Order: sequence, then C-alpha cells, then structure tokens
Amino acid sequence: MTPEVAQILVSGMKSLAAGLAMLGTFGAGLGIGILGYGAVQGIARNPDAAGHIQTNMILAIAFAEAIAIYALVVAMLILFVG
Repeated sequence: MTPEVAQILVSGMKSLAAGLAMLGTFGAGLGIGILGYGAVQGIARNPDAAGHIQTNMILAIAFAEAIAIYALVVAMLILFVG
C-alpha cells in the first residue's frame, strides 16, 4: 500500500469515527424533545406549577445538552488531534 493511499484511508476512518461519535446528539435531541413535551403537558394540566416545572425542565435540558457537547468535543478530538 502506498503512503498516499494509507493517508487517505486514515483520513476516511477519522471522518467515520467522528461521525459515529456524533450519534450521541440524537439521544440528546430526543431527550430534549421529550422533556419539552412533558413540561408542556404538566403546565397544561396544572398551570399553578408552571414556575417549578419550567425550572426543572431547563435544568434537565442543560444536562441533556451537555451530552451533545461532550459528543462534539470527542468528534473534534478525533478529527484534529488523533
């Protein structure tokens, strides 16, 4: 195998690995959607608790979004450091 072909193969595998690392964002997006749906349902059923529900929802969304950010960091590390 020539060095040029080996470099192209390594570059392609890095891109594939970075793409697979970003699969974590699907779970985060799905979780945020479910959280929003549940919060709207809860507020619709009990409008007096809207403040508490919204506070808890925002906190949970921040934790779910952190997972997506970790996936992005891993993908960037694979692409540019590995």
